[in-house]
Amino acid sequence: MPEYNDGSEYAMKNRDINNILEQNKKFVEAIGQEFFDGLGSKHEPKYMWIGCADARVPSNELCGEKPGSIFVVRNVANMVVSTDVNLLSALQFAVTTLGVKHIIVCGHYDCGGIRAAMNKANVGAPLSLWLRNIKDVYRTHKEELNGIEDPEKRHRRFVELNVIEQCVNLFKTEVIQKTRIDTFLDPECNFPAPRIHALVYDPMTGYLQNLNVDFSEYLGDLKDIYELYNPPDYIKEAELLLDAKSSTEEEDAPSLEGIDKSSSPADGLDAVWEFLGIKKTDGS
Repeated sequence: MPEYNDGSEYAMKNRDINNILEQNKKFVEAIGQEFFDGLGSKHEPKYMWIGCADARVPSNELCGEKPGSIFVVRNVANMVVSTDVNLLSALQFAVTTLGVKHIIVCGHYDCGGIRAAMNKANVGAPLSLWLRNIKDVYRTHKEELNGIEDPEKRHRRFVELNVIEQCVNLFKTEVIQKTRIDTFLDPECNFPAPRIHALVYDPMTGYLQNLNVDFSEYLGDLKDIYELYNPPDYIKEAELLLDAKSSTEEEDAPSLEGIDKSSSPADGLDAVWEFLGIKKTDGS
């Protein structure tokens, strides 16, 4: 094993980074080499975590997960911005290549990015450009937030609303819409994936809080604006599934008459799965 703090002049000059290397040695020894033998041969995370860059919010430790289970992207105030190629590339890789089934957007109380967006000070570019995206969330919920007199309670609610809006931004993306519809059409999938979860962390208590947002209800009429796929196209795919079912059964196959083909794919296809006898859970 290498010795990093050997008392030499070089070691003294680099003692901060050497302390990290020493802690790494202890970590490896504690977890055991067998763990890394398996970790080095596969990368199959179940979750994607979009979190704040704040040093107090470490994803694996908060979730009690070992390395390898969470694919992590972090930035100031856990934002999902349509021009952020870094995050969108990671999102595409996580969903289409790694096949993650759950995406967590996690904000936290006492968030410096949220506090900065609530102030009128100009922090300078590029940070000021980034904070503008957070200010847009405040504008969307201005009436509710301005109605909260206590500044700290207003901040905490802003943190929560920002997390929810970033989840909504995920639903707007092509990769999420396409993958959720594909998995909804797949009889072997129990739910449209990936699921989107809105969490908030409290650094004062250490606990994560699930905001329990019903995004099917929350999105409401926004589906008509942001949906990228034509529902009838997916009804046609469902018809092929029904044709396949009828070819293997003597009794008449169910028809799609009565299904509202102008509705969203998930709404219309719920009836299809009911006909097929496949139970699909809520996809939010």
